[in-house]
Amino acid sequence: MTRAAVKACALDVAQPNPFALLLIRWQRHAGRSGLPWQNTRDPYLVWLSEVMLQQTQVSSVLSYYPRFLARCPDVQALARASSDEVMALWSGLGYYSRARNLHRCAQVVVDEHGGVFPRTAEALQTLPGIGASTAAAIAAFCYGERISILDGNVRRVLSRLLAFEGDLAQQGPQRELWALAQELLPQAPEPDDMTAYTQGLMDLGATVCLRSKPLCDRCPVQPLCQAHAIGQTQRFPVKSRRLVRRFENWWLLLGRDASAQAPRFWLERRPSSGIWAGLYCPPVYADEAALRAAVPAAMQDRLETLDAVAHSLTHRELRLHPLLLDVSPERAQHLPPGQWVGAADLEARGLPAPVKLLLQALSKTV
Repeated sequence: MTRAAVKACALDVAQPNPFALLLIRWQRHAGRSGLPWQNTRDPYLVWLSEVMLQQTQVSSVLSYYPRFLARCPDVQALARASSDEVMALWSGLGYYSRARNLHRCAQVVVDEHGGVFPRTAEALQTLPGIGASTAAAIAAFCYGERISILDGNVRRVLSRLLAFEGDLAQQGPQRELWALAQELLPQAPEPDDMTAYTQGLMDLGATVCLRSKPLCDRCPVQPLCQAHAIGQTQRFPVKSRRLVRRFENWWLLLGRDASAQAPRFWLERRPSSGIWAGLYCPPVYADEAALRAAVPAAMQDRLETLDAVAHSLTHRELRLHPLLLDVSPERAQHLPPGQWVGAADLEARGLPAPVKLLLQALSKTV
């Protein structure tokens, strides 16, 4: 696959860059236009949405985005927020390193850039947690920079468009595809063309050029698509390395103080690295024997085994085995290090989604 594939996109079409022209026209006519982070050139709003949308469905982000902005309406407010506040706002979205980088990035923008985001993709990439594609999206949407994004959806679109044979599990082909993406950009964009083009790439990958069943009959660039022409859309993108999933069992010690007017739970903060880093969680053990060994003998008969909970992460499938222990406050000294958190305060803490659901359910059973 060479740059000849890019040139092939111009066959039998009068315009010098028909791909960009068709995509822009389609986006303005049929693309998404009512999402809350659209129709703005505020880099804070665009950046927040781009980070939230990484590895997350639009439907999920729609509920988190306005709630996050209500508490942190601008980069200064986010920089001032505590880490607990940020993690609580993010709780349930997953991939929590994004929230930590988001918080750190806001602090850097305020402390080192006077609260103003850099105006180029190159400079944006120097900020914590902003990769090349996110930087390109901010620069294109907010400043009209002529630069292409290349997230997972866009890789799929362009790989099919060009019948790109390079293995995208490797860095070399990724760089080559990015160079080709740059060649497909509008040649001399008018005002707002880069916004429509960039949004069009996102919309095409999210709504038409789907992973398993692409809607080729609805695709505005189908006449230019090399993969469609040879009837092999499912071959692309080529990616040899597949995700290897691990299966793990975790045992959770759910200490509950049921003597209070409202139940409280004994939680510890997770380590700063690893799964659920920095979040609040009941103490975790590798097996049931280890959990029981951490509970004094006189309290063993109070342990109640609850139903196991399955939870999927990117690289792991977790099976959580909660054991409930009703314990009085004066006996909490015998539990692993932690703190009591009232049921009413759970929303203000950063909790893993399955843990929050479990504790909320237990709050109602006392």
